[in-house]
This record gives sequence, structure tokens and C-alpha cells, in this order.
Amino acid sequence: MATDLATWALRHRVDLPTGTIAVDVLGADRPGTPVVLTHGTPSWSYLWRHVAPALAQDRPVHLWDLPGYGDSTGEAPSVAGHARTLAALVDLWGLEAPVLVGHDIGAAAVLRAHLVHGVPASSLVLADAAVLSPWVTATAAHMQQHLEVYRSMPNGAFTALITAHLRTTSATGLGAEAERAYLDRYAGPDGQQRYLDQVAGFSEDDTRDVVARLGEITVPTDVVWGADDTWLPSTAGTTLRDTIPGARLHTVAGAGHFLTEDAPEAVVDLLAGVLP
Repeated sequence: MATDLATWALRHRVDLPTGTIAVDVLGADRPGTPVVLTHGTPSWSYLWRHVAPALAQDRPVHLWDLPGYGDSTGEAPSVAGHARTLAALVDLWGLEAPVLVGHDIGAAAVLRAHLVHGVPASSLVLADAAVLSPWVTATAAHMQQHLEVYRSMPNGAFTALITAHLRTTSATGLGAEAERAYLDRYAGPDGQQRYLDQVAGFSEDDTRDVVARLGEITVPTDVVWGADDTWLPSTAGTTLRDTIPGARLHTVAGAGHFLTEDAPEAVVDLLAGVLP
């Protein structure tokens, strides 16, 4: 799989109760412990394009697009649904105890899959995790309170709004190609509704029971945070680290919320150092 916008796409589709899910695996014949990469919002597997091929030199790396994101379709997006999907995929792939890596709400899905659905893991990596309340950003909360206004907003105005919002994910500035890769998923009136469907599905009800059970985690856990994340404060990373027994916190200098965009090499080096 190539790593540029023109060619990045997950090659396979699987039908699950939650939808038709785009999936792929790199390094399938490698001997290391398998890794499952779970993206967050507003992104898709493209977020891992610099990370997955590097990790796949030593181990199988499984990728997927959340239902309603990327090239996956299915039920209305929610953390609860994403966790069910992840549990089904790990079972389908026959993975006994993979490393589960999640970013943003993908980290919430990883934790819910592990703690609620009993998905086995050899270790967990939680990056800029949308888990501890409040994780619904002020922008998303405003959209939820005024969904019909945003649904009827002229598409040009809506596109300008989410473009400005997306740019705040990066501390160094998204390149034109990367910005296009994310925004193209929300292009036109249909994309506008897709974005708002995703926002409508954000609910901290899906993480309250997970947070209450964080002390039950027994596998090695690494919390990773962009030092310049303006979406979720670094204090959330510290609290998450302190709540999970034995967890370690790693801060990525010069990185915002989309830390794999700002500092992909640092993220790869960090993961290579903590993965079993």
C-alpha cells in the first residue's frame, strides 16, 4: 500500500452487524506481535499512513475505517458501535492478544472493546484519547445543540467552518495534500450530512462505564499526547496515566491533536520502543 493521497485506500471489505467495514493488513507474514490501529475523528485510516508501513516491517499491522468514516459504511457512528466493530474484527482476524492502538475516539473504542467486550490485548496505546469527561469539544457540543441549523447551512459556509476547525488539529500546519485527504470525505451536501452524523453520535455516555473500570486494566498501557494539542489538554493525558495501573505517559514535542501529521517519525520511534 502506498502512502500518498492518490493511492491510500484500504483494499478489503468485510460485512459485520455494524456495517460494511474497510480493512487491510500490512506485513501479514511478519513474526512480531500484531498491531491494530484505530483512528479517531474527524479522520480515517489515512491518519496512519506514515506509521503503519514502518511498523509493518516487523509485525502484522491491521487497519480499518470506523463505520461512517473513510470507506466504511454502516450504522450511525458512536463509540459504542465502534467498540463492537473492533471486537468483531479482532475475532474475525483471529488475533489472540494484539496490541490495540487508538487515537482520539479510537482510544475510547479500544478501551471499551477491551474492558466491556473482553477483547484480549497484549498492550494498549492511547493517543490523545477522547475518554475522560469532558471530551466532546466546544465546537462539537455547539453543533449537537444546533444540528438542524448546521444541516441546513449553505455548503460553502459549512466547508469553510470545518476547514478552519480541521486546521486546529495540527501544531505545524497540515500540508495541502493531507488537508484535502481529510476534507474530501466531507465534500458537498452529502459530506456535510456525514460530518454532522458523526458529531451527533458523540456521547460521553459511551465512556462513563469505561472510565469507571480503568483501574481494572492489567496489560501494559502507554498514553501518548501531542504537547501542543489544543483539542484535548495534556492534563487529560496525565490524569489518564494516573488512573490506569502502571501506565506510562509520553509527550510528543511539537505535535498537536493529529500527532501523526506533525511528528510521524517521533510517533514511529515511540511505538517501536514500547511495542512488545
